[in-house]
Order: sequence, then structure tokens, then C-alpha cells
Amino acid sequence: METLGVLLTHPMMPYLEQELDKRFKLFRFWESTDKNQFLKDHSHSIRAIVGNTSIGADAEMIDALPNLEIVSSFSVGLDKIDLCKCRDRGIRVTNTPDVLTDDVADLAIGLILATLRKICLSDLHVRRGLWKESGDFMLTAKFTGKSVGIVGLGRIGSAIAKRAEAFSCHISYYSRTEKLNSKYRYYPSITILAANSEVQEEYPRCLLFSLLCE
Repeated sequence: METLGVLLTHPMMPYLEQELDKRFKLFRFWESTDKNQFLKDHSHSIRAIVGNTSIGADAEMIDALPNLEIVSSFSVGLDKIDLCKCRDRGIRVTNTPDVLTDDVADLAIGLILATLRKICLSDLHVRRGLWKESGDFMLTAKFTGKSVGIVGLGRIGSAIAKRAEAFSCHISYYSRTEKLNSKYRYYPSITILAANSEVQEEYPRCLLFSLLCE
């Protein structure tokens, strides 16, 4: 039985390449000096493409591979893949959704805390010895109880909302369509979402925006 030919568009982590090598016949695209000739030479052998956020599968590459059946992106985004061309050809497209959802949500909460508590500035205040001249660092705002506005209540937006709930935050969101199964308040536009916040200098009640893609 012929081994499935896989075009690897970009170097992956060593163990991933090793596992792919065990199962398939790999064609390492980045090693070729003449990309067009490389695709022409192996056009009938390649039935799958594995890409990432750097190089996916554009229309030209897809057209050069008549036996292509699937394009897999080692990423969440699909912007490097010509989805219309794949749809026309009946080519399956896969990605890795949720692989970074928790990490992004954790970081978003961390950045919010760092902003409200001015953690970076207070760190510099101590490291540079500014407390000797100017005294204690200014008082900062807490995150607990704030109004959090989320633009795009997809996987990541929902994960951020879940974490913000632990801080007793009031959560609302804007999305292209209202999420009927969501318990959070929906606003039909970003401007209305912003208008329902009270952003003041000392953050007594602050609407914190999390800009996300659904």
C-alpha cells in the first residue's frame, strides 16, 4: 500500500516531524530551492498539506496538487488557507481550536490585573528606588466587581468571562449575533456596549474591553 504523501510547509517541533515521518511520506517544502518545480515534481504524490501560521495553502499551491484531499493547519487561525478554493475542490480543512483558549484567557486576566493594579509601574518604582524620593506608590484599582465588556463571545471570550466571574465582575458582550444560550447581557453594537460603561480616571467602575475573534 502506497504511503500517504504529506507536504510539510514549515519546520515543526522535532517530535511532531518524527511522528509524521513514521506514518507518512513527508515532503519538506522549505528545503526546496525552486518551489514551483518542487510542487510539479511531487504533484501526484501529495494528498495532504500540513501548515501553520507562517505558510498554509494558497490557491496557487492547491491548484498545483490535483490529488490533494486535506489541509491541516497547526494553528487556530485559518487565514493562511484559501478556504474558498478548498470548498470548491471538496478539500477538508482542519485546525487546532481550543489548544490556546485557556492560555489566552489566563493572559487576558493577567493583563487586566497588571493594568488596574499598575504592577509594571510599581515594580519599576521599587527597582529604581523611587520610593526613597517620592514615597509610597500610588493607590491602584481593584478588578473585583468591575464591568467587563467582551467583544466577540467565542471560545476565548467565553473563557475570559468565566474567569472574570470569579472576581464578581458584571459581564456584557457584543457579538455579530446574540448568543441565545448565554447568561451575559448582550449589546447590539460596540458603541452601545461602551456607552453603558463609566470609564473614569480612577476606575471606580470601568468597562474593560477584551477584543476577540469569534
